Amino acid sequence: MSEQLNTMFNHADAFIALPGGLGTLEEIFHISSWTQLHIHHKPIGLLNFNGFYDNLLSFLDHAVEQEFLTSSARQIIISTATAEQLIDQLHFFIPVLDPSMSRINWSTIESCKKLRLDLSLRL
Repeated sequence: MSEQLNTMFNHADAFIALPGGLGTLEEIFHISSWTQLHIHHKPIGLLNFNGFYDNLLSFLDHAVEQEFLTSSARQIIISTATAEQLIDQLHFFIPVLDPSMSRINWSTIESCKKLRLDLSLRL
């Protein structure tokens, strides 16, 4: 899956998710988290055909209300009911940078080396 996502990331100008299952949701949130971390600023759209993503979008709004998600992070994902509307929205997308996120330079291997975290469990 990560090779597929990496290929899409390197060749896409935007990301569009059609109604789908767990793999689709995983990719939506993976690529959205990369936006939040400033790894890229490509638009992300959900084709909310027949209201398929209504509950997911409501959950994201609820996460903002409960302060688990910033409003600028919520704006990362664009949603419309038709493909035409979605293409228009993606075309005019202007990224909203989340001021709460740090400005890490992800563009070089050296910067990635500096980001190694010690996640070992200490009792």
